[in-house]
Order: sequence, then C-alpha cells, then structure tokens
Amino acid sequence: MLKEQILTLFHGRLRSAIEAAVGNFDNLQEIRIRAGQPVIFIQNGEEILLYEHITLKDIKSIIEAACGYSGYAYEEEISRGYLTIEGGHRIGLTGRAVFNGQKIQTIKHISGLAIRVAHPVVGCADPWKSYLYQEIRPCHVLIISPPGCGKTTLLRDIIRLFSNGDDKRSGLTVGVVDERSEIAGTYRGMTTHDLGMRTDVLDGCPKVYGMEMLVRSMAPKVLAVDEIGTGDVAAIENALRCGCHMLSTMHGETMADFLEKPGFAALSDSKVFERYIFLKPGEKPGQVAAIYGQNFEILWEDACT
Repeated sequence: MLKEQILTLFHGRLRSAIEAAVGNFDNLQEIRIRAGQPVIFIQNGEEILLYEHITLKDIKSIIEAACGYSGYAYEEEISRGYLTIEGGHRIGLTGRAVFNGQKIQTIKHISGLAIRVAHPVVGCADPWKSYLYQEIRPCHVLIISPPGCGKTTLLRDIIRLFSNGDDKRSGLTVGVVDERSEIAGTYRGMTTHDLGMRTDVLDGCPKVYGMEMLVRSMAPKVLAVDEIGTGDVAAIENALRCGCHMLSTMHGETMADFLEKPGFAALSDSKVFERYIFLKPGEKPGQVAAIYGQNFEILWEDACT
C-alpha cells in the first residue's frame, strides 16, 4: 500500500525509474525533486542519487496527481506550502510566493518538491511507558530532536497510548492540533493514522488558535501539538491553566537548545515539562537517545549515544 501511495504521484519513465531505484519502499524516508537536478532519496538515513532529468513539466504532473487533478480544491493547502496525500505523506513545495497583503495567496512556478514519507510505528512508545506517566497521571512531555529523527512518529504513538489507556490506566480524551496534517495524516476529512479511540483532531489550523479552540470546544485532558515555536508559548500557558496535560515536540539536539531558545524562558523557568525525550538518527524513526526529568536530570540514557 505504501509503495502504491507514493508511486501514484509519478507516471511513465519517472515512475519506472523511481520504482527501480527505491526498491524497498518500507525504508524510504524522503524524496527530493528539483527541476534540472538529480532526484535524491533518503533511505535508512542515507542519501541516494537518481540521475534522472527532471523538468518543470514533471513537477507539474506530480502536483496534479497529488491534487487529484483538481488544483482549485487544494489552493489553500498550496498557499501554506505543502500538500497531504493519502497515507498522510506530505509534499513540501518551493517556487514563487504570491502575496495578497501580508498573506501568501499561492505558490506559482513550483520548481522543488520534498516528499516526506509517513511511517507510523504503532507500539514505538510502549517501551517508554513508565517514563510517560507519574503513577496513573500522564506527564507533560516534550520531544526534542533534529529534523528527520522521528519526533512526529513518537508523538503519534504517545497520543495513541494516552488515548486508549491500558489495564492499569484509563484512556484519556486527547485533542490534537494538526497544523500541517502530519500527525493524523488527515486526507479528505478522514484520519489516516491510529491516534486512539478518544482522540479529536483539528486539522490545518495554526497551533496558537487551535489550542484555544480545542480547550473551549472539546475539553481534552491531553493537548498534543507538533513543532512548537516561541509564538505558541502563550497558548501553551493558557492550556496549562485550563488543566490540560501538554504533549509536544520541538527542533533541537541538546537540553541547551531548549533552555536557551528565545521566548521559552517562561516554560523552562517554571519547569512545565516533566519529561524531555531526545531522539537520535537511526535506521528507524523515533529512536530514543535520552530522557530527562522535570529538573533536567537524566532519567535514562542510551549507553551507545
């Protein structure tokens, strides 16, 4: 199924060349396509070049396939710089941004694509369950890593774990603000990935607005968002005051990246997060390098890191 979801974007010589070059699609993480440049694959963390001449016509054909040959219906997604296709795979777009006042209206003359392949790994959070709870209460969790290490993969499975519960802990209502449709992989209104039976998803909404909307409308016990930035801090603080448990991710490599990040002083000083999970690059997404506690002490560390 994964193979066909990706290959449906391509036609003719390009489809044949990519199918032959990739081989095992289960290990495929990313495809980078640029006009006039080789195709670049990322498999198992390694870069592979396919010397196939890419034209603007090829890129247009890929976008048309991604839009189901109805570009008008996807204008809003294109204006945000990406498309989401069946399976929750995301296609990033580069080209000429057309502005209407302060807002990007669309992207024209698209010349570059980044196809990020979604790999849900159900159960990848299970080995860390004892670190995610304080007895039966879920911890406030922040997952930190560089791009491409599986932050969203682990986040997705922790959401499922909190939502479903287990024989020791009751399941909880979880609200997910999925700004870029990566967590749930929503496609034509339906979520692609398993986020648990008690999870509600607000798709395509900026985090700063979505967190407030979900707190008001759905009263979640857990609020999950991806890739928080300084502009989200006030909304996070408001959700905490409403009694939500926060589950989120951010870019970084070390604890210093969090402590020294501009605008995050309020979160670090008040020690909001009770668990900091750091990931490492590897053949599989979501591999944990270290887990820190609320006082920034090491609770677990990979001996090989």
